Amino acid sequence: MPIIINLDQVLADHNMKSKELAEIVGITEANLSILKSGKAKAVRFSTLEAICEALECQPGDILAFSSPHPSKGRD
Repeated sequence: MPIIINLDQVLADHNMKSKELAEIVGITEANLSILKSGKAKAVRFSTLEAICEALECQPGDILAFSSPHPSKGRD
């Protein structure tokens, strides 16, 4: 999957456990685990906003894009 989830690292940087973040955001630990593992098919903007607010970060701190295909001769 070309979308990489860096939530574990951001949580570690803030010395916060998944359980605590789930409670603050208002989602289940199971749903947070699905997001953290990269198995989520979608994330609501309201959930992403709540995560960013709780962790005082930007969406780009949590989500990254890695192209599965190398660039093909782009200028």
